[in-house]
Amino acid sequence: MLRRLGRPRLGFVRAPQLPAGPWAPDRAAAASPRAGAPGRTSVTPLPLSYMVFDGPAPQPPLVFLHGLLGSKGNFRAIARALVQRSGRKVLTVDARNHGESPHSPTMSYEAMSLDVQRLLRQLRLPKCILVGHSMGGKTAMTLALQQPDLVERLVSVDISPTESVAVTDFLAYISAMRKVSIPSGIPRSTARRLAEDQLRPAVQVSAVRQFLLTNLVEAEGRYVWRVNLEAISHHMANIMGFPVFHAPYPGPTLFLAGSDSPYVSSEDYPEIERLFPEAEIQYIPGAGHWVHADKSQEFITAICNFLLLP
Repeated sequence: MLRRLGRPRLGFVRAPQLPAGPWAPDRAAAASPRAGAPGRTSVTPLPLSYMVFDGPAPQPPLVFLHGLLGSKGNFRAIARALVQRSGRKVLTVDARNHGESPHSPTMSYEAMSLDVQRLLRQLRLPKCILVGHSMGGKTAMTLALQQPDLVERLVSVDISPTESVAVTDFLAYISAMRKVSIPSGIPRSTARRLAEDQLRPAVQVSAVRQFLLTNLVEAEGRYVWRVNLEAISHHMANIMGFPVFHAPYPGPTLFLAGSDSPYVSSEDYPEIERLFPEAEIQYIPGAGHWVHADKSQEFITAICNFLLLP
């Protein structure tokens, strides 16, 4: 039974599904055989970069998956607080083409799910609690639907298992980042200021600009984006979409959304209930898309309360 806590937003209209093409492989082919898909793309999992925040509790750890253009550092403070509050070990992970993880021309939820499965095997973790924000939430949902035995509980932060293209500004962010040009041989502070000035027309919210600028790094005397913008741009249709699945994930699931964000709407409820029959949807008042940053204490409390549910 789907439970909804908070005020749903009504009247939301989602854009039509993007067609398949050379830049947008058929979404059914990206699903696992468990999903009833006709085939499966061959994908080589990558060794992901991660941080461990150790806790004394023997229960399965929490594994945090960041959103598009984010990194494992986004959840550092949250991870430390959850170790103190829950006693559990917490891992934060860089997705492929992000942070310190390897780059690849392949960028799909099947690939990102396999990357996380590889990490769980590497760390000998038979079960975990997956917490994914935005793109990371879709990766977490994909893994739970493909391999439910690996996931004790699932938290999807401000994202649903549906198309996101109608509500996202990330297409504009990526376009603006690709246009940034910074001369070499200047101080980092100057480089950041120049990059921010070039981003400002397309990215008007200061906090979002600062978030994007966490990806600006110096490499061989040049300032570059550490995210693989080429691969991300090439696969934006996949990232904004979601693979086709038929069999549901039977475990406890929390959709934790911001009340000021359009990413989880009442129109998404039927698909959430179909794929996640044990789901609860909770809206955090006053939070936007980056729920964990906007309302960190409320976010931590919601996670801790979810861990205590039977």
